[in-house]
Amino acid sequence: MTRLFTAVLLTVLFSLKAAHAQQDIAWVQIEAHPSLTSTQNRIRAYAGRLPDVNGFALGGGWYGIVLGPYTRSDAQRVLSVYRAEGEIPRDSFIAYSSSFRQQFWPVGANLLNLPQVVDPTPETSESAAQTPESETTPQQIEPSDETPRQARQSEAALSRDERTELQVMLQWSGHYQGAIDGAFGRGTRGSMANWQSANGFETTGVLTTRQRAALRMQYNSVLDGLGLKTVTDTTAGIEMQVPLGVVEFTNYTPPFAHFDATGDIPAQVLLISQEGDQNTLFGLYDIMQTLKIVPEEGARERKRDSFVLIGEGGDFVSHTEARLEGGMVKGFTLVWPAGDEERRTRLLGEMQRSFKRLDGVMDPAAGTGDEQDIDLVSGLEIRRPKLSRSGFYVDDRGTVVTTAQAVEQCSSITLDGDHEAEVLIVDGAHGIAVLRANDTLAPASIAKLRTGTPRLQSDVAVSGFSYEGVLGAPTLTFGKLSDIKGLDGERELKRLAMTALPGDAGGPVFDNGGAVMGMLLPKLDGARKLPDEVSFAMDSDTLRSVLNSAGIRVTEQQESGALAPEDLTRQAEGMTVLVSCW
Repeated sequence: MTRLFTAVLLTVLFSLKAAHAQQDIAWVQIEAHPSLTSTQNRIRAYAGRLPDVNGFALGGGWYGIVLGPYTRSDAQRVLSVYRAEGEIPRDSFIAYSSSFRQQFWPVGANLLNLPQVVDPTPETSESAAQTPESETTPQQIEPSDETPRQARQSEAALSRDERTELQVMLQWSGHYQGAIDGAFGRGTRGSMANWQSANGFETTGVLTTRQRAALRMQYNSVLDGLGLKTVTDTTAGIEMQVPLGVVEFTNYTPPFAHFDATGDIPAQVLLISQEGDQNTLFGLYDIMQTLKIVPEEGARERKRDSFVLIGEGGDFVSHTEARLEGGMVKGFTLVWPAGDEERRTRLLGEMQRSFKRLDGVMDPAAGTGDEQDIDLVSGLEIRRPKLSRSGFYVDDRGTVVTTAQAVEQCSSITLDGDHEAEVLIVDGAHGIAVLRANDTLAPASIAKLRTGTPRLQSDVAVSGFSYEGVLGAPTLTFGKLSDIKGLDGERELKRLAMTALPGDAGGPVFDNGGAVMGMLLPKLDGARKLPDEVSFAMDSDTLRSVLNSAGIRVTEQQESGALAPEDLTRQAEGMTVLVSCW
């Protein structure tokens, strides 16, 4: 790699002068941060292993780390090689000097004001080498392609949208701070003159046709390499610009047309198209939020005929929008790597501006030959919890007892997948957690905690979500009470002879009369592995003590006659709840 970049740098040295003349200096932007201190820490790490590391203020309180300066072709080579070898982030991109403000690294450097010279010939190169360092080469002023009168005439033909866009581009370049109103007053004229001066043009305060094109090229440089092209999808009835340089069409799984990543940028685009009404729109809104591509954090807005969903995860940001018109729901989703906000927002804007609804809607049967999977919705992976365990209701307010394992390191906890819950108590010593639903719930049945000591070798059963919610209802697992204490004589433990699964942990353990004699504990971790048919339960006396300490009153039941299996099943289903940690 060192030999390759030695060659690259030699090429750069001989080509930079020509690049200045053509205003084609390019950089590879690799990171940006809102903190100067953190940017300086990161830039030192890069400078320790890479050449040509520079730091520039980007405006808006952001600071960028870039490599360069290079010619455009050399920058592309640097970008490709370093990305391929993992030296720089995958979302690094080509940038231009117009994107940068003051240089802060290396200290004292100012590579934004390199002199511009004409392409050297052997004669001029030799004479230039003899010029004393104290002499400076005057800046070459680019001749105008239009007279001021012609420039004003071409400017007058601009639409309001085009005039507004011009202000946006001037604001992006750092030369305009006024309102985006499409009116070219003193502030706009001054920003045009400043941009002309910064880019080697005559400062007239009126941009010519070619100058406006040059500004637009600078503005769109962040989109270089994305391959934005208009896609007309007659199956979905949608036309829109799609970054075909990083994604390609793969398949239809109604209501989505999938465009998946083709390279090292993990992007994804979905076209949304289905026939329906407001219920369809609202149903899609709910379903989208269960998908892995829509993280829980982010803005949500649902209106009468449209919605916008933004999901912000650690690795990516997704934006989904859809609208109901004429009995058809249409929209799109963009999934883009986190930390690349300028490109993401610019790309999103291009997609929004170019979105068009065409005749027709996606056939619900399109793509039905694809493999089906319970963990997929229309080819997209459902967001799954980190962990799911069992629990049971102990009062009619929705209070739930479960294993402490179910609530460890969770950003949120749900009951039965729908109801958010808060943690009231965690008793780590006994492995017990007590939760309460944020919603008002009315359990079909609640636990009745057994009083008295159960009989050895009596029949017991545990109710739990053995497969962590894959099945829609809890299952009963039957066994025997092997001992009324733990292996080391713990009086609060009950040893059971039954083969339980991880998802059963936290579930209620019943005696044959339907009273809850304890809560099933998770399998023990450690060097000693017990037989599969050995399980343990925390007894009802300990559960009662923990609940009473929180002011939660419980219902009790003494030993009674055996319940019929169907009655025990009905009682267990009414009180057992799936506890999920997200």
